[in-house]
Amino acid sequence: MPARCSSVSEARSRVSALLREWGAGQQVRDDVELVVSELFTNAVRHTESEKIGCELSLTVAHIRIEITDEGGAGYSAPHVQPGSVDKECGRGLFLVGALSDGWGSRPADGGRGRVVWADLPRSGNAAH
Repeated sequence: MPARCSSVSEARSRVSALLREWGAGQQVRDDVELVVSELFTNAVRHTESEKIGCELSLTVAHIRIEITDEGGAGYSAPHVQPGSVDKECGRGLFLVGALSDGWGSRPADGGRGRVVWADLPRSGNAAH
């Protein structure tokens, strides 16, 4: 999808439709949509990407979200900012951590950019 703010709602809409097809409950859909919104928004704001990828996959216990960006100059792995809970900006990764059983990042295939992933429980309500 194009790396612009208007693509965030499109990604959320596509994810919601797919989750309905998979039979996910409302709480799971809400949690996955929020995490997709946060990770996609971070890719738009903090990279020099022209396109951003968004993929979902199912495992036995989780829904894996993967957001792929194209990187940029001075781009580093995402991390939770100290004190981000109390700030207007910077709470996104804190929320991702709270809703997921785990999250992280790795270099994208081909060496350019990064994949940021999160595993959310298929049944809702992360163990955190």
